[in-house]
Amino acid sequence: MSNIESVLNEIRVFSPSPEFTRQANVSGMAGYEALRKAAEQDYPGFWAKLARETLLWKKPFTRSLDQSNAPFFKWFEDGELNVSYNCLDKHLATQPEKIAIIFEADDGKVSKVSYRELHGRVSQFANGLKSRGIRKGDRVIIYLPMSVEAVVAMQACARIGAIHSVVFGGFSAKSLHERIIDAQACAVITADAQMRGGKLMPLKSIVDDTLAMGGCESVHSVIVYRRAGCDVNWNDALDIWYHDLFNSQPTHCEPEWVSAEHPLFILYTSGSTGKPKGVQHSSGGYLLGTMLTMQWVFDYKPSDVFWCTADVGWVTGHSYVAYGPLAVGATQVMYEGIPTYPDAGRFWKMIQDHKVTTFYTAPTAIRSLIKLGSDLPGQYDLSSLRLLGTVGEPINPEAWMWYYNTVGQARCPIVDTWWQTETGCHMIAPLPGAVPTKPGSCTLPIPGIQVAVVDETGEEVGKKHGGSLVITKPFPSQIRTIWGDPDRFRKNYFPEEMRGYYLAGDSAHRDEDGYIWIMGRNDDVLKVSGHRLGTMEIESALVANPLVAEAAVVGRPHEIKGESIVAFVVLRGARPADPAKARQIVESLRDWVSKEIGPIAKPEEIRFGDNLPKTRSGKIMRRLLRTIANGEEITQDVSTLENPTILEQLKEAIL
Repeated sequence: MSNIESVLNEIRVFSPSPEFTRQANVSGMAGYEALRKAAEQDYPGFWAKLARETLLWKKPFTRSLDQSNAPFFKWFEDGELNVSYNCLDKHLATQPEKIAIIFEADDGKVSKVSYRELHGRVSQFANGLKSRGIRKGDRVIIYLPMSVEAVVAMQACARIGAIHSVVFGGFSAKSLHERIIDAQACAVITADAQMRGGKLMPLKSIVDDTLAMGGCESVHSVIVYRRAGCDVNWNDALDIWYHDLFNSQPTHCEPEWVSAEHPLFILYTSGSTGKPKGVQHSSGGYLLGTMLTMQWVFDYKPSDVFWCTADVGWVTGHSYVAYGPLAVGATQVMYEGIPTYPDAGRFWKMIQDHKVTTFYTAPTAIRSLIKLGSDLPGQYDLSSLRLLGTVGEPINPEAWMWYYNTVGQARCPIVDTWWQTETGCHMIAPLPGAVPTKPGSCTLPIPGIQVAVVDETGEEVGKKHGGSLVITKPFPSQIRTIWGDPDRFRKNYFPEEMRGYYLAGDSAHRDEDGYIWIMGRNDDVLKVSGHRLGTMEIESALVANPLVAEAAVVGRPHEIKGESIVAFVVLRGARPADPAKARQIVESLRDWVSKEIGPIAKPEEIRFGDNLPKTRSGKIMRRLLRTIANGEEITQDVSTLENPTILEQLKEAIL
């Protein structure tokens, strides 16, 4: 890994304005350094102090970090708390009528829920779950559309100590089946259907198909939220309407006090290859991480209107929709639909209408919106914005600049956040009132997180040298184990050659200022004529071309070079129908990359599509692109794709 070459040359730097720094929760580099040094001087004590100051404990903890059974670390284990209590009850005395959630449905209908109302609804549903015999430690699958009800279900599970596992509403019956069986779930909470982009998509029928596959005998209850009012098949022995369960219950439910190490949830990573991994998170350490990053990275203020666009089916929706914003008492926006319905101005109109101050979305969404209307943000009043964020993958510098200038009007800092399902919250991100930003870099670790870039033996490499990104010390919000498979957990994340470090699976390098640049997943590194190149940097070069809206790069075996580079490109304009014109654009883009990076990075082949194959969370499925580039038959599950028809288009090579 130590000879991965960085070919991206980005020198622009943006410092926070004096006005932003003055009001920031962490003000200036002196504030950042003070926190960082406090962690260095007494690492367990640093986290213990923050845990005592940030969380409400029923029983205070006496031990901070337990490393006796590494890598199965424990934090604050003898302390007891309840996550739902920390998110809801504590606000009843201080701000009961403050709006907790502004929900905008697919059709534009808006509803608002106060903290008092949300607490009552969570308590009612928690009592309903208990009436079905669901208890502390039981596993509950949540298979719901993006909705207030999804947050209520998650919080209700947390309230009674049940362990939830949210399955994204775009997953197939097969994926749902795998997760039910692995978790041995006792209940499934679902809806008749979901609405996305004006289309009705069934959910209850998928649950029916799942249970019909067999092996799900652990499920004794299917709770169905009536979202669309469509007809569904009914099994009186299993099924119960959400409203029937909910309406008859009292609005008070005493929280179940649990150990800080009690599992809050299991979240399965995608199972496109092999058995999905059930990432298990704790209660205390996880909640601490989400709250601190709301305060540090998002610089949360009580007057903020916070909008994270992620679905609750993904970890971003767990940490920065269902838990973090509620725990700090924020008002947040939730949206049921897609960014391009009924048109590509939907996000910008919602920011205008709800006076959003903090907007957090994915680079794929940003690039798609550039393609569909780069001038659209200027048609809306975005003056309420004060902070922008990105999540999910590295952001190309040119997309960063568009986001900064066009959406943020050159006055909003951008927090480019690196983290994972397994880390639970941000690990590397600029604190916006302290850290100068560079387009395309997630900058510096948050205080208390210690990272390194290492070679294949765990030895740290020098600046400007690429290698594997590792986290060198345990931290409170990290994965505790893979559900039911501790050996896989140890092997995947703490391999022996990594010296006890947490292996992130991403390649990265540090620049001369110590800033971290993510170069792609380790398995996405290209090996071309003896050079090891990160895919993200080649993609960034392509997107910097004015013709290109989006690009994804993969490798294909080559008998001379080892690997050749295949690029899949979405143009800002229409896909060229004339083969001669297509070939002309291909050559101009190959020459562009050669000039921007060097001849070694020039794609051997470029294919055009109207879009790239993405999951409904916006992630590009590069495994599918590798299969297409290699001319192989697609055998992976494509049911989670937002746009499966695009695959045939991308198979067409330009000859």
